[in-house]
Amino acid sequence: MEALRQQLVQLRQEIDAFPVHDAINTEDFRIRFLGTMGALKTVMAELKNVPPEQRKEAGQLLNEIKSYAESVYQQHLDRTRTTTVETSRTTDRSRSGSPQPIGSRHPVTRMKNEIVSIFQKLGFAVAEGPEIEDDWHNFGALNLPAHHPARDMQDTFYVQQNPDWVLRTHTSSVQIREMEKGTLPLRLLMPGCVFRNETISARSHCFFHQVEGLYIDEQVSFADLKQTLYFFVQEMYGKDVQIRFRPSYFPFTEPSAEMDISCFICAGAGCPVCKKSGWVEILGCGMVHPNVLRNCQIDPEKYTGFAFGMGVERPAMLKYGVNDLRLFSENDVRFLRQFPAVS
Repeated sequence: MEALRQQLVQLRQEIDAFPVHDAINTEDFRIRFLGTMGALKTVMAELKNVPPEQRKEAGQLLNEIKSYAESVYQQHLDRTRTTTVETSRTTDRSRSGSPQPIGSRHPVTRMKNEIVSIFQKLGFAVAEGPEIEDDWHNFGALNLPAHHPARDMQDTFYVQQNPDWVLRTHTSSVQIREMEKGTLPLRLLMPGCVFRNETISARSHCFFHQVEGLYIDEQVSFADLKQTLYFFVQEMYGKDVQIRFRPSYFPFTEPSAEMDISCFICAGAGCPVCKKSGWVEILGCGMVHPNVLRNCQIDPEKYTGFAFGMGVERPAMLKYGVNDLRLFSENDVRFLRQFPAVS
C-alpha cells in the first residue's frame, strides 16, 4: 500500500510538471496520462496487488488521481482551444492558403476499376448486390444444398440473430440475382467486397474484394472462356506473361479450372507470395453448372455460359509489387502515398 502511495505522489508531480503550450501538447498529455496505454492505466493495474483489506482505500486514492488528471486535461483543453480561436481571429485571411496534397484513389480501387475497364471492352456491364445475403442466393442456388460438404470450402460469417443470413462469401450471389431476372443473354461483371473467416496473413484476409464475370448465351463454350481470360491477362500484365490453366473443382461450374500467371514479385524464383512456386493463382473459372441454370429457371439445353471470379488484392499485389496483402487495409499513410494521383 505504501508503495502505491508513493507511485501516486510521483504521478501527481508528473501531471503538474508536464509542459502544455498548444493543442499538440494537450493531446500528448492525454496520451501520456489518460490514454489506453497511459500512466493511469498502468498504476491502476497495481490494485490487484494490494491486500484485500486495503483495496477500498487504494481505490479511493486511484479515483482521486484519475479525477485530478481529467480536470487538469480539461483545463489545458479549454486554454489551448481559446488560444487557437484567438489566433485564428488575427489571421491575415488575404494570405495564400497552405498547400494541401492532392488525394488519390486507393490501389485496390484502382485495380478494380482497371479490371472492370478491360472487360468493358468486351461488352461486359457492371451489376451489384447486397453484402448481407440469404442462404439461397449465397449457397443453395449455386448447387450447394444444405449440408453439402463443399460449403466447408468457405468458412462463413453467419448473422447471429438469423443463421439463414450470412455475410456473402463471394459475389456469385449477384450472378444468381441477375439470372433470376430472366433477361438473356447476360454479359456481366460483379465487383464487390466479400467476407470469409480466414486466418489473416500476407496472402489472405477475412475481408477482401472480388470481381466475378458471367456470360450466358446460346452455344457459349470453354474456348470462349479461355480467350476472354487470355485477353484480360495480356491487357493487364502484358503480352509476355506466362499463363497456365489447372483442373479444379467448384460446385457451381463444370468443368472448372484455376488460372495461374508467372509471379511478378520474384520473377519466378520463388517468394512467400507465390509459395516458392513461381506461379500465382489469380482466378477460378468454369462453365456454369446446369443445376445452377435450372435453379434460375434457365433451360440448360438451350443456354450455356461461363463464369469466373478473381480477388482484387492479389492482382494489385502483382501489379504494384506489394508483398503483404495486409498493407491494403492498414491505412498507413506512408504506404498510400506511394500511389500518387493520376490523371
